[in-house]
Amino acid sequence: MSHEKYRSCIEACVECAQACEHCADSCLSESDVQKMAECIRTDRDCAQACWTAAAFMSRGSQFAEDVCRICASICDACAQECQKHETDHCQKCAQACRDCAEQCRQMAGAAA
Repeated sequence: MSHEKYRSCIEACVECAQACEHCADSCLSESDVQKMAECIRTDRDCAQACWTAAAFMSRGSQFAEDVCRICASICDACAQECQKHETDHCQKCAQACRDCAEQCRQMAGAAA
């Protein structure tokens, strides 16, 4: 499958990865960083999963659908963690994660 068919999912993954990178960095500036530790860890995992999924789709890998299923699961977990925090960066990250998870499930043919 051509990477052009993956365009909207690739874009969602890149947007999510950027939101997660920003969220993790912003969490490090919060007054109680320890309280944000799990958010930071999850953001970092999610960003890595999204960058990886975008790369697999960009090169039309035969494993792109499998990677996207995993990415959707990680995005769901990150959205759940981020929505626990009232900060604007966490709320924006949670939304980007939900959007990415939906795109990845659709791409992988496992829309929930």
